[in-house]
Amino acid sequence: MNDIIYEIQSKIKSKILLNYEMRKSTWFRTGGKALGFVTVNNLKDLKTIASYVHKIKYYIIGVGSNLLVRDSGYDGLIIKLGKNFNNIKIKKNILSVGAGVLDINLAKFASKNSIEGFEFFIGIPGTIGGAVKMNAGCYGSQTSDNLKRVLILNSKGKLEYVNAEELKLKYRSSKIKEKSIILKADFIFNYSSYDEIIKKNNQIKLKRENSQPIKEKTSGSTFKNPNGKFAAELIEKAGCKRMKVGDASVSNVHANFIINNGNATALDIEMLGKKIIKKVKDEFGIILEWEIIILGR
Repeated sequence: MNDIIYEIQSKIKSKILLNYEMRKSTWFRTGGKALGFVTVNNLKDLKTIASYVHKIKYYIIGVGSNLLVRDSGYDGLIIKLGKNFNNIKIKKNILSVGAGVLDINLAKFASKNSIEGFEFFIGIPGTIGGAVKMNAGCYGSQTSDNLKRVLILNSKGKLEYVNAEELKLKYRSSKIKEKSIILKADFIFNYSSYDEIIKKNNQIKLKRENSQPIKEKTSGSTFKNPNGKFAAELIEKAGCKRMKVGDASVSNVHANFIINNGNATALDIEMLGKKIIKKVKDEFGIILEWEIIILGR
């Protein structure tokens, strides 16, 4: 497999790091190694890597805020979108946002330009590419609200615009094909009062600071909210709060957050999650679904 990585490296300018410790690039700060890790700074390199889809596995990450890599590692290439995918432009009534842009930076850009409807992004730890793929949201808003279309690199290596309706965006899910890479998202927007936007930004930041363990080694919401229910409430009522496996524990601030207390393995975190799923199922007959992406064998 390394031969394929060496072959790819010979054709691109972006530097591939071999046997990369994924704990360095995930918020959980644990997990195994990837065969390779590359920050891709231009479309040409990305197309070259994607052309090897039948020879090597690859996975696109943002800031690793919603990712758990198993201790056995990932037998493929981890791709992070770099500087050429990190731009925001205003074109008439369209906000064109690169997939590598941080959600919080989109919220700041929108507020600076008196653009409403993007305040909730200040409460989401991730990038726009991931936000579109997962239809990320919080506090009553979600990515699909203002989304018009996305530009993707499809599995055939071609650039293609896909309208929001075709993506079938639902709660924390979309119909974006597995090997399609989101390059940018176009949003419809309206202008509003700068002061009102800043006020809403601050309210969301304060809510998040007061209700989530944002200073811990965690990966955001662990489980999706079941229809009409809150995962955190089910977890707490099932008696899971402060439950532990190894050095992983359920947060005492927000029950839908699993914490790495310092030396947790990926297995500790995954086993704790499975225990939570079982307890909630036994108590309420509801099967929680992971919101965290789990990679590896």
